[in-house]
Amino acid sequence: MLPLRQKAPWCGHCKKLKPDWDKLADEFAGSSKVLIADVDCTGAGKPLCEKYGVRGYPTIKSFSPPDVVGDDYKGGRDLAALKAYASDLGPGCAVDAMENCSEEQKKALATYIAMDPDERANKLATLSKSLKDAEEAHEALLKSLQASYKESMENLEKLKAGAAPEIKLLKAATPSAKVETPAKDEV
Repeated sequence: MLPLRQKAPWCGHCKKLKPDWDKLADEFAGSSKVLIADVDCTGAGKPLCEKYGVRGYPTIKSFSPPDVVGDDYKGGRDLAALKAYASDLGPGCAVDAMENCSEEQKKALATYIAMDPDERANKLATLSKSLKDAEEAHEALLKSLQASYKESMENLEKLKAGAAPEIKLLKAATPSAKVETPAKDEV
């Protein structure tokens, strides 16, 4: 099991997490089940971060063999939360490691074990392609939205720059409203 913190050296959240992450790594240093690691997504680790779809920092992913996709960690970022999460990690459930499977996992896995190997491979390929296509569509949408936002922002800034002098003159040419002092009622 590998919890992996993907980070950027300039990231404030990464810097804040680092002391607790380092303590976590120290606590699991001798573990045969858990390895705590760091990846610099702006340096040599950039291809790895791109491979696993890291979009923000710090990203914490865990990998339990035979899983090669990884799970995103969404829990707390303090030492206690990280330690509780890492303590529950270990090798994953697989046909070659049935001792790691719960009864529920064994039942779910039995369906796929019984499946024809070619059918299983095709199903995996189909689901993986669907996920990849959805991610690519999402990225295309994001780029489109960013381009639209940038264009809108540029148009707004041009309008502001063009209208500002005239707005200033219009305001300057408009007399101030006189404030009348209310009459006092005497009782």
